[in-house]
Amino acid sequence: MVGPIVQEIGEDYKEKAVVGKLNVDDNPGVTAKFGIRNIPTILFFKNGEVVDKQVGAVPKQVLTNKLEAIL
Repeated sequence: MVGPIVQEIGEDYKEKAVVGKLNVDDNPGVTAKFGIRNIPTILFFKNGEVVDKQVGAVPKQVLTNKLEAIL
């Protein structure tokens, strides 16, 4: 459900940010490292550190507002 929105944001911000998706079933170490317990969970990083998180499906505008605040 959120996948297409993440892809759109990746295209919209390709010059400003790196946007990607991760399959939690294939990467249990990553999910454990960041304490991801619910899907979808979107982590926002800056300088290698998590600076914000969104758990659950939300409209695209919510995600772009968070991204803009970080940039």
